[in-house]
Amino acid sequence: MTTRVVIPVKPPETAKLRLSGVLSPAARGVLVAAMLGRVVAAARDTPGVDEIALIGPSRHGLDVALMPDPGGGLNAALQAALLAAVEDGASRLIVLPGDLPQITSQDIALLLSTRDNEVLIAPDRHANGTNALSLPLPEAAIFTFAFGTDSCAAHQAAAARLGLTHRLIATPGLARDIDLPQDLTDASSCLPKEP
Repeated sequence: MTTRVVIPVKPPETAKLRLSGVLSPAARGVLVAAMLGRVVAAARDTPGVDEIALIGPSRHGLDVALMPDPGGGLNAALQAALLAAVEDGASRLIVLPGDLPQITSQDIALLLSTRDNEVLIAPDRHANGTNALSLPLPEAAIFTFAFGTDSCAAHQAAAARLGLTHRLIATPGLARDIDLPQDLTDASSCLPKEP
């Protein structure tokens, strides 16, 4: 039984551009690095997580595995990561974003507290996006990722198409990703300190 956590990441210069009206490029870089560091640390501290890998162009200075981004967007990158996990014999794949500043190892442990053939989905704060997925392997080997508009419903439908049960997991640490300026109150501890 091997559980692999994958975290897709953008190049630092293109991350969190929707925050450019309120944060300088340097401040966005500090925020992105701090949030990613927290997600990786929480995964490392979670019993049952065997492997952690970033998907993207860089390790961002972290001591983790790096999977190349094949191009074609987030869903294509995750399909490649799913195929690699199946080929490597992993028994579960957990997908986490790198922008969860309040995530804890307890949140990730919930993504492991599942029956063998169950898909776990963590919705975002608005209950329409997806902030985490936990997929059983090889049962979900042909799961179709649908990150984008209404991804939570799309991922529930993807599980159903494979005949897999699914369950929603809702915690503040998994729900509160950072996309818009109004979300920044949830990331105050990750923002650079003003001089």
